[in-house]
Amino acid sequence: MTDMKRILAGIAAVCTVLTATASCNDKESSSEDNSHYKEEDEFTVEADTDKVKGTGNVDINGQTIVWLADYDLNPTNNNDRSVALSLFEDVYGAKVKFVQADSNEKFSKLASMLLSGDEVDMFPYEWDAVPNGVLKEQYQPLDPYYDVLGMNEEGLWDEMSDVIDMFEYNGQHYVIPFAVSDPLVITYSRKLMEQEGLDDPYELYLDGKWDWDAFMEMMESFVAGAPDGTTRYGINGWFGQAIIQSTGHTVINYDGSKFSNNIDDPEIEKAELLMQEIASKHLYYPDWVGCFPDNESTLFFAMGDWALGTSNAKNPDADLMVVPFPKAPDADKNYLCCNYASKMLVKNSKKGEAVAAYIRCERLAASQEEYKAIAKQKALVEEKTAGGKLKSFVTEEQYDALRSYLDTDKMTPMFDFGYGMGERMYGDGEYTYETRGVMNNLTQALLEGETAVDSWATLRDSWTGVIDEEVKRFNGQ
Repeated sequence: MTDMKRILAGIAAVCTVLTATASCNDKESSSEDNSHYKEEDEFTVEADTDKVKGTGNVDINGQTIVWLADYDLNPTNNNDRSVALSLFEDVYGAKVKFVQADSNEKFSKLASMLLSGDEVDMFPYEWDAVPNGVLKEQYQPLDPYYDVLGMNEEGLWDEMSDVIDMFEYNGQHYVIPFAVSDPLVITYSRKLMEQEGLDDPYELYLDGKWDWDAFMEMMESFVAGAPDGTTRYGINGWFGQAIIQSTGHTVINYDGSKFSNNIDDPEIEKAELLMQEIASKHLYYPDWVGCFPDNESTLFFAMGDWALGTSNAKNPDADLMVVPFPKAPDADKNYLCCNYASKMLVKNSKKGEAVAAYIRCERLAASQEEYKAIAKQKALVEEKTAGGKLKSFVTEEQYDALRSYLDTDKMTPMFDFGYGMGERMYGDGEYTYETRGVMNNLTQALLEGETAVDSWATLRDSWTGVIDEEVKRFNGQ
């Protein structure tokens, strides 16, 4: 496996895992037969039935929804039930049956189950869902279940309203995110910053000074200060998409009815030129690392927040902290490269009300202070091996900072429909420049110094025709 394929494997984890933990069980399981190592949850979820069910008080007692995915929503090993599952089981009296699918095969398994008429109700949201998954008739809209979801209940969905509208497709809502998730963050060592006489990026962020210029100056200073006989790098990890999205502009635009090619946007060009500059100055370390390097050779590590816990465990004395990708100098506000926590209602499912009720439980868990407090308690529990060795942990300061980055009042989350337009737009194929998807090349080719690409103009001209073709296809032309 090439280093870049390892990076893609990490990215796939970002897109697939969301807020759950991947299951290691190869067999189908359900909440009825899934064993706990402990008799009860460590943190009890108290629930007011009327508040949980709200105005869309639906009776789904005794129902079981079939969840096809590569991770289980039911607790495994020694984990607690999630807040959402606790509400779904204890208040609604419903269950989730898990059907296991390998991450690389879950879409083909979904297709085969739909074709054969097997029951499947709920599926993980991934970028490919809209418009490609909808065009393939894999999903159905959630609009008929707005009462169950509580979309009109005051305060419940307010902070997500702009995000939900962003995903509206052909006048309907196939994706209703209950939370912004998996932010692309930059991990760094405060200890290393102090040693190098550099400012703390988190403080710069709080002061509104964390932008591309500060980012580049710090990396250049760090690399230039390498002791004789050593090599330093400014950054490692996955961040090309974050550079583009920090501008607030997208490669594909959507006006509510038609898609259009936006590759000629001047702000997209600025982002691409920044990637080219990072590569030309040898600031980028391209090999897969997986967590913040422990040898003080690299200043920044860019990855989804899922890598933070392991980075802490491997660098216990580094005083690690995280910030979002820096703001584009000409952007009107802070734009966040992230994912979205959502669940898809599968085509032909007869359990639409139950799926909507589960999504409602997820929204309650993500928005209500009493449930957020429980989620925080769970997140701060250290993960250790059976022998007591520390595997992963997140500090309270880090947790609070991450939660603030997901606050839509402070950051504007981004989504580009180009990631949902199938293999030619977002696929790795044999993973060469010629075969991988357009969005992959736009976020990686210049950083990696592809031999076929000598400039942004060359990259743009090579792929704009493919974008035009895919736009026409999804516009039904």
